Amino acid sequence: MQFNLADVFESVAAAVPERVALTYEGQHLTYAELDGAANQAGRLLAGAGIEAGDHVALYLENSVEHVTSLLGLVKIRAVPINVNYRYTPSELEYIFTNSDSVGVVVENPEHQRTLAGLLPRCPKLRAVFVVGDVTDELRTAAAAHDMTVTEFADAAELPATAGFPERSGDDLYVLYTGGTTGYPKGVMWRHDDFFRKPLSGGNPYGEGPRKDLQDCANGAKEFPPLSFLIAAPLMHGAASYSLFTFFFLGCRVVLMRGFDAARVVDTIEKESLQVVLIVGDAMGVPLVDEMERRKGDVDLSSLYSITSGGAVWSVGVRERMLAVKPELLLRDNFGASESGNDGAFDIDADGNLRMPASPNLVLVNERLDPIPPGSDEIGYIARVGNIPLGYYNDPDKTARTFPTREDGTRVSILGDMGTVEEDGTIVFLGRGSQCINTGGEKVFAEEVEAVLHAHPVVADALVVPVPDERMGQRVAAVVAAYPGADALTLDDVQQHCREHLAGYKIPRTLVVVDEVRRTPAGKADYRWAKSVAADHA
Repeated sequence: MQFNLADVFESVAAAVPERVALTYEGQHLTYAELDGAANQAGRLLAGAGIEAGDHVALYLENSVEHVTSLLGLVKIRAVPINVNYRYTPSELEYIFTNSDSVGVVVENPEHQRTLAGLLPRCPKLRAVFVVGDVTDELRTAAAAHDMTVTEFADAAELPATAGFPERSGDDLYVLYTGGTTGYPKGVMWRHDDFFRKPLSGGNPYGEGPRKDLQDCANGAKEFPPLSFLIAAPLMHGAASYSLFTFFFLGCRVVLMRGFDAARVVDTIEKESLQVVLIVGDAMGVPLVDEMERRKGDVDLSSLYSITSGGAVWSVGVRERMLAVKPELLLRDNFGASESGNDGAFDIDADGNLRMPASPNLVLVNERLDPIPPGSDEIGYIARVGNIPLGYYNDPDKTARTFPTREDGTRVSILGDMGTVEEDGTIVFLGRGSQCINTGGEKVFAEEVEAVLHAHPVVADALVVPVPDERMGQRVAAVVAAYPGADALTLDDVQQHCREHLAGYKIPRTLVVVDEVRRTPAGKADYRWAKSVAADHA
C-alpha cells in the first residue's frame, strides 16, 4: 500500500492513546492529546485559507506548536517548509520565495520583526500564524499588505476531532537542505517514499517495512514505550526524520527549546531517557565534556544509546563517552536530505566510515555503471530505491543530483565518494567537492578530519585546501583545542597524522582558532574555514 504520514500517525495514536507522545519543558502530551492538538492546528490553518498542496514555512524553534503545526499541515495535505531560524533576512527571503510559501508560522518577537521587514519582498505570502503575542511591527506590516494574522492560540477553541479529506501517498513533503554549498535546496519527497526510506518503513529496528496501517498500529503496541531525546532543532533534517520515526514506534519524544549540554545530562536523569539523538561532534563534544565532569554525580543508568546523524561523529568523542559508560550503544547514522536514512556505519581504527553492503547503496563511476566489489577504483556513492522526486524549483540541479541510468533506474548522487571492498562494504572517503588536489594526489577532507578528531588536544577540526606554488594545493587544518590544553603546534599535528595517513595527506598548514565555525545544524562551514586558512597562508 501507499503510506501517508498523517494516516500513519493517526493509526499509531489510536493504538496507544494513553502513552506519552511528547515531553517539552515539563509539559507532557499523550498520543490522544497530541493528535487532538494537531487536528486543531490543521483546522486553524485550513480556516485561514491554507489548502491541500499549499506550502507553509515553519519559522520556529523547538516547541509543542512546532510539532502540532507540522502534523496539522500534513493532516490537511499541505506542505511544511522547514526554516533555519538563524538565517539572515536575505537567506530567509530566499527560502520563502523559492518555496512558494503562502503562509508562515512564527513565534519569537525578533523573528516576527524580521518577517515584517520581508513581507514586501515575498508577494506569495498571504497568511501569518503567530505563536504567542503578535508584535506591533508584524501586525502593521501584514495590514499594509492585506495579509491575515491568526493567533495560534485560537486553535484551542476548535474541535479536536479529525474529519479531513482522504490523503495520498503521493502527497508532498519538502525538506530544505542545510545550504553548506550555497543556498538551501528544497528536496521533494512523496509521503510514501519518505516513509519507506528516511523513516525506514516505520520499522527501523525490525525486519522489513510495515505492510499496512494495521501493521503500524500493532508494531507501536508491541514496541516498548522508550523515551528519546532529540537534542537537535526540528528544522534539521535528521531531527525531523527522528521525530516521525519515534512517533511511528509509539515512543515518547522529549524536546528541549535549544541544545544545552548541561540540561541534556539533567534530562537524562529527570526523564529516565533511553536514547539521545545528537548531531555529530558539534553536540557530541560539549555533551561528553559534561558527562565527564559530572560522572558519579548524576544518574545515567537509564541511558542505553547515543545516536548521531547529520554530521561526522569522531572516534575520540565516542571513546570518551564509552569511558563514562562502557555499556552504551553508540549508533552513527549515515544519510542526507536527498537520500534519507542509509543506515548505520562503522568507524575503523583510522577513522574511516564503512557502510555494510546494501541493495540500496551502490558505487558507480562517472557513467553511472556499477563498480565491481574488490576494485581499487574510487567512485560515487549512489542511492537507489525510494528517492526524492528532485529539488523544488530547480530542474537543472535535479537533473545533476537525480540522474537516470540506462536501465531506467533513477539514482541519487550527492558527490560522496568511496571504494567498495570484496564483500560489498563501501568505504566512505568524503565529498568530492571537498577533495584537495595536492601534486596530483587526491586528499579527502573528511578522512583527514577523522584523524585530527582523534588527537587528544583537538576539540574540532576542518580541513581545506590552500594554494601552493609547487603542489597547486596543500592541505590546511583549521582546529580548535580543548580549553586548558597544551598549545597545539604543526609538529604535534603532523606527528599524530603520520601514524594514520599517507605523507601527502598530512596537513602542511595549521590554523588554531578559538572555535571551529559550524552551521546551526552542526554542519561544516567550509567557506569560513577556507577564508581563515587563506588569510593565514
